[in-house]
Amino acid sequence: MSLAQLAVDELNAAQEFFNRSTRNLKEEHSGVAPAPGMMTAAQQVAHAAQTIDWFMKGAFRPEGFDTDFEAHAKVTDTYTSLAAARQWLEKAFTTATTSVADKSDAELLTPLPPGPIMGGAPRMAIFRAITDHTAHHRGALTVYARTQGIVPPMPYMD
Repeated sequence: MSLAQLAVDELNAAQEFFNRSTRNLKEEHSGVAPAPGMMTAAQQVAHAAQTIDWFMKGAFRPEGFDTDFEAHAKVTDTYTSLAAARQWLEKAFTTATTSVADKSDAELLTPLPPGPIMGGAPRMAIFRAITDHTAHHRGALTVYARTQGIVPPMPYMD
């Protein structure tokens, strides 16, 4: 099996687990946050989507990762709709799987640009990071769901 196929499989699993464990959050939960000043449910999903795009861009462009995190937060802060954030997440996963599917093993083993974000690790490492990051946020969203009296489904099976 090629590294590209392994990456696609990793992305598909991350997407499935995220969607399954957060599916009980509905549009009316878009503005839910456990405490003032914390990201809302919509912003959590938007941030997860943005980070997938960020990993993909940073891994495959010569200058590496854009570390203007304040600018990134300004974008996700504008999200007030869970449906809109979910659309971005679906698009981010689709774009990532499509773009990695045709990469060669050599491309995926090429070291990431030097810097504080995984500098020197093989590009392939971003897919585990995407999985870890989406797992972190789906976990947070299950807590958000519980604050609303919603029991989140198991992420790994129906």
